[in-house]
Amino acid sequence: MTDITVNDNTREREARKAERQRQRRIARDEKAERKRAQKTGFQNVANPRRSTLLTVLCSIFAIYCLFPFAYLLINATKTQADFTSTFGLGFGKTFALWDNIKTVFTYQDGIFGRWFLNTLFYVIVGAGGATLLAIMGGYALAKFRFPGRKAVFAVIIGAISVPGIALAVPQFLLFAKLGLTNTPWAMIIPSLISPFGLYLMWIFSEQAVPTELLEAARVDGASEARTFFTVALPLLSPGIVTCSLFTIVATWNNYFLPLIMLKDADWYPLTIGLNQWKDQASTAGGQAIQNLVITGSLITIIPLVVAFLLLQKYWQSGLAAGAVKE
Repeated sequence: MTDITVNDNTREREARKAERQRQRRIARDEKAERKRAQKTGFQNVANPRRSTLLTVLCSIFAIYCLFPFAYLLINATKTQADFTSTFGLGFGKTFALWDNIKTVFTYQDGIFGRWFLNTLFYVIVGAGGATLLAIMGGYALAKFRFPGRKAVFAVIIGAISVPGIALAVPQFLLFAKLGLTNTPWAMIIPSLISPFGLYLMWIFSEQAVPTELLEAARVDGASEARTFFTVALPLLSPGIVTCSLFTIVATWNNYFLPLIMLKDADWYPLTIGLNQWKDQASTAGGQAIQNLVITGSLITIIPLVVAFLLLQKYWQSGLAAGAVKE
């Protein structure tokens, strides 16, 4: 019995010794790998090394991105008097955030709420329609072969290279001829076209939807519509989320198009409405309401932040789609 216990203890000590040796070998290999990576300029992502320079650069970039949000958050807590008499990054004498929010939604008979609903309407119809068209068009261009496909690709690339602001005046002249200016259609119809979204879904459909899977569905008797909605669409969810975020942000922040298309304040989106409030002080007898403009701007960006946070996991899951050959 004693010999068995001694043998067990010996084997346990040898096992621990072997494990320590293995850990030391792994540490030596990782150290050698980091040295090789440092010399060659490459690095194993599964065994990263810390870089002080990259950390500092990323910190500066994070501060640069978060600075406007911090400015809005701080100044939204001030009254108009504190806004003009205190330091921009310092809090005022009175914490007036809740009063400012209440005033924003009641000022001028609650016009801010109307602007907010207008923007939601433009985003749901315009950005939603643009995403749907981009999904269907990108899938068709990726999985079907037809005459003129290369010409369509050239047109899409050309449309991406043309800035949207360059098309605003021609669009205004066209809509004026059709009698659609100063109507919601002047905002919705241009928003339905997203060349970048179409190109994005084209490339994503090419990589994310296996042709063999579509052929198997067709062999089983599924129609093209059923194949698209039940087979391809679930595989395209990361690309759909990405395309949706781009179109939502573009429509939500659209400024120049409604500036030239809309004259009636009842159809203004938030961007034009807040700009009108900002310029109010420069008009004859106008009242300065910078505290309301800042608070309204803070309220305006909250839906975008929430959308990014909620859709982040779907977005990240498709960033590397097609990057690994199987």
